[in-house]
Amino acid sequence: MTVFFIGAGPGDPDLITVKGQRLIRTCPVIIYAGSLVPPALLEGHRASQVINSAALHLDQIIALMKSAHAQGQDVARVHSGDPSLYGAIGEQIRCLRTLNIPFEIIPGVTATAACAALLGTELTLPDISQSVILTRYANNTAMPEGESLHELARHRATMAIHLGVKHLANIVAELTPHYGADCPIAVIHRASWPDQDWAQGTLADIEEKVRAKGFRRTALILVGRVLGNEVFGESSLYRAGHAHLFRP
Repeated sequence: MTVFFIGAGPGDPDLITVKGQRLIRTCPVIIYAGSLVPPALLEGHRASQVINSAALHLDQIIALMKSAHAQGQDVARVHSGDPSLYGAIGEQIRCLRTLNIPFEIIPGVTATAACAALLGTELTLPDISQSVILTRYANNTAMPEGESLHELARHRATMAIHLGVKHLANIVAELTPHYGADCPIAVIHRASWPDQDWAQGTLADIEEKVRAKGFRRTALILVGRVLGNEVFGESSLYRAGHAHLFRP
């Protein structure tokens, strides 16, 4: 018996791995994060138990896994996006290890990747940014030392900020001294869902644009010069005259 932590992707039922979809359709027990995983992702399942974990606390979730283990049943534990990013699987894995219950992580498409696809942009451009920082806004959970938004912004790398749209004014204030008021920024609401929407602008005007859209939750913030029209160089990979293993 194995607990499979499955990344369901950002919302579009087609943006799940083949392996993840197969496990959802074959595991006898499904525990899914109903607040962010659409029911369409569970279509075709043959599970005897399908539990929405939105209203459950950790001990209740582990009790379900322990019960399935005792009955020799595999569990599809379905999380949104990729479970390794803000999926709260670490605490579940810690419990499973204590109980000697096997587990496996099935990667998923991240919200950051879905947002970049929606905007039609590459997040790492030569001469502009070769790093992407995935972080969150510190609210209920404090950030570790050295990971405040102000400190991360000093790198001026492309940044994806989770759980921050309600605090957009504070975020803009912390980013502007490092990125500049004219730096491009986008706020994407429910990327890949049927009601997806977004606002694009600069640090100087994004608050007004987001206010007009009415975004209050389930939105990701992307900021960085890669979102603009800056001139950038060509990568070495496809540059004529650049030799490598497959192109002498």
